[in-house]
Amino acid sequence: MSTRSVAPPVNVADARTYPDPLDDAVPVVSLDVECVATGPKHHDRSVAQIAVVCARTERVLCDVFVKQTKEVRSYLTPLTGIDKETLETRGIPLDEALERVRSVLGPRHVVVGQGVLKDVEEWLGLTRGVDYGDLIEMTGIWRVWNERYGSWSVFSQDHLVRCLLATEVSSTHDAAGDCVKSIRLFRLFHRLLTNDAEGLAAARAKLLAIAPEPSFSKRFPIFEGVCQGGRTCSCGAATFFSS
Repeated sequence: MSTRSVAPPVNVADARTYPDPLDDAVPVVSLDVECVATGPKHHDRSVAQIAVVCARTERVLCDVFVKQTKEVRSYLTPLTGIDKETLETRGIPLDEALERVRSVLGPRHVVVGQGVLKDVEEWLGLTRGVDYGDLIEMTGIWRVWNERYGSWSVFSQDHLVRCLLATEVSSTHDAAGDCVKSIRLFRLFHRLLTNDAEGLAAARAKLLAIAPEPSFSKRFPIFEGVCQGGRTCSCGAATFFSS
């Protein structure tokens, strides 16, 4: 019996109109939030750093650390780049940090990032149409249809950077640095989508062809007594997986 290959579904991300990140007609920024752990479960997290970076110039518009009101169980330093001394010496109250973030954003701003919806709405409580205009999610624009599994494959920021920007990924992260990574990934996507369809297809094929390195949660399912969630979750808290 012969089998027919089924055409992959259309990636709706490609049909959308995107602002030019190098043109200031529509302000584009990247935003990232880093959290520390306040308990043993993977959802026991508290905002500890917020950064906003201009997509056109890569200038840091806001980079604030947040003073913690709860006891910190782990600073998750390999994942966040944050330590106790930084928060104690540079941390400010969350309300003040949010004021600074809102001061560099507005209803016309397009915000790009990895997991950006969770960052702006869940962690920061920002409102679409008031604090920002629109969002662009890196996992959405760089997702790839995987014929082997008949589903979309999505990738970590580290994998995107390693494959597409030909840059070694630092073992530590920080919010401002992760913003710059998202900006460069969005610039690349915009250029390929606008001018080089074959290049975009090749970039996506490369993401599938190169095996991702194990994530932090796979390497350390429990770090300093804190569950890291994902498929290795052992704490029993709700876990959601990308399809």
